Amino acid sequence: MGSSGEEEEDIISVLKTLSAEKSEHSFKHVLSKTKELLSRKSVGDLRDLERCKQDLYQHGVLAYCSAALRFNPVKTEGSYASITQMVDVISTCCVGIGSVRNREVFLHQFLPSVTENLLFFAHRLMNRVEKGQTEMFRLFRKVFDSLSWILRAYTHLISCVLKSKHYESVQMSEDDEVSAVVLMMWYNLFRVNSEIISEMGRKALGSVVDDVVYKSSNSTNPVIGSSATKILLLIIDQHSQSLQILHKHYKGLGDLLRKDWQGKGFDAVLEQLINHLQSEVPERSIKVQRSSEEKIRAACVIQAAWRAHQTRNRMRKLPKAVSALQRSFRERRRRQQEETDKRRAEEELRHQVLLRRQRATRQFRQRQLHLMEILPADQVARYLGELENRAALLIQRVWRGHRERQCFQKTKYQLRQHKAAVTLQRAILRFLKRRRSQRMILSPWKGPKGLTDNRRAELRRQIEEHISLHSSSVVSVEGNQELHEKAQSMLQQHLMTRAHDRAQEQHRQALLAQINTDIELLLNAPSLIDAVEDKSSPFLSRSAAVAMRARQSHNVMLQSMRLPWWRKLGDEFSDPETLPREDLDTEFDSLYLGGNL
Repeated sequence: MGSSGEEEEDIISVLKTLSAEKSEHSFKHVLSKTKELLSRKSVGDLRDLERCKQDLYQHGVLAYCSAALRFNPVKTEGSYASITQMVDVISTCCVGIGSVRNREVFLHQFLPSVTENLLFFAHRLMNRVEKGQTEMFRLFRKVFDSLSWILRAYTHLISCVLKSKHYESVQMSEDDEVSAVVLMMWYNLFRVNSEIISEMGRKALGSVVDDVVYKSSNSTNPVIGSSATKILLLIIDQHSQSLQILHKHYKGLGDLLRKDWQGKGFDAVLEQLINHLQSEVPERSIKVQRSSEEKIRAACVIQAAWRAHQTRNRMRKLPKAVSALQRSFRERRRRQQEETDKRRAEEELRHQVLLRRQRATRQFRQRQLHLMEILPADQVARYLGELENRAALLIQRVWRGHRERQCFQKTKYQLRQHKAAVTLQRAILRFLKRRRSQRMILSPWKGPKGLTDNRRAELRRQIEEHISLHSSSVVSVEGNQELHEKAQSMLQQHLMTRAHDRAQEQHRQALLAQINTDIELLLNAPSLIDAVEDKSSPFLSRSAAVAMRARQSHNVMLQSMRLPWWRKLGDEFSDPETLPREDLDTEFDSLYLGGNL
């Protein structure tokens, strides 16, 4: 027992420390420690449980739990579910707490703040319930069960609940599930302790009756109708003046209840309530009923005459309405016909343009074929090269224009910023120039005074003293010696490898000169028609592989020239290397040309 008591004292001290922080981060620890402490005390003596609750109140733990109901659920560990558990804990601690010090403060300050925080959290859950989150409805019902548990023990808090703006928001909800929970709370409260009805003031009781009657007349849910009927019956049985209030403010309530709720599963309770409502009706109400029937008949006559007048006016205006309707219909049909004709004309124009382009393309191809038939064989390649160059220039021109337009759109904002910056700089420079000119006018420039020999010698002496006192710590004498030796070794290595690097550079220059010479020979080579045997010696290679490849390329070119012209019309920019392999006798991967054809 002693060890358990010490553990409980340790838990209470930890709770006191955590509650003093008043932070959302300690919420989960406070909740778990409080539940653990209450679970230990619940199996023991009731006096120990009351003493534990009083200690929690005296040390401010219950005040922290009450304030925690307003924490942001998103920042709280466990979100809405953990705060609902805290509601259960604080309702358990407030009920059965026994006698505490400063009981007036506890009853009239602490408990109203707890009730207000409970209703605040219930309002927050109601907003989630109206958004369709079913889990929140279960938590909402638990919160109202805890509130009912507190109201049973402390009936003076009913007026605080009715005055709360959060309860008014819950009361005005159109959700049937929320309304059913609120009515069930009042029903359970009145059923367990019926003396509460007689203790409530007339204003508070009237507020409850207004809410019950409104919800029963504005809903079709049988749960709401049954709860409202049972609540009204309990109020009539316990409060003698409630029946007069119902007769005065809710005339015809019995007929309305019979019309809406008869045959919904609680007819016995409903008939009992209707009998109470109709048994106390005074005789003069019959006269009032007759006069009301006469007023209803008179209102029906007036409504019939008014409807007849409206019908005659509509019949009189009907021809104008028909003509206006026909006019709008014809106008709409005319616009639709114009849009259809316009769309057809655009499609026809598009089709004609497409046909013209196809015809022009066909004529161009035919002219090309005709020109290729007329041209000699040695000028076909030149003609195709010109066409290729012309097409390449056109593509490049279009691409450059497209790229420049895109770049201009991207740099347009930067260009504007640059112009604005230039304008600002120009204005600022003019402003500074004016200020300098005014300053020069007001105070003419005076050159600095020159240094005397004595001053120069004094400054030199100060510099030397500073250098001697504050020697440089960046590079020492040993570091300088090491750097010097490293530089000497690098210089020696460079001198040793310089001859080999120069030989390699000379070899590269010789290879480049040989390649340039071969390129010039190939470019200046005569055509095959003008070629003679004496001029072919520069093009001979000492490599057998190169000679074999040149012979194969020459054979491929000769075979491609022997093909008929219609076999070369596949592409306008075709090359002999792209001819089908089955038309050639020699396999090849690339073409080697030694001059112009």
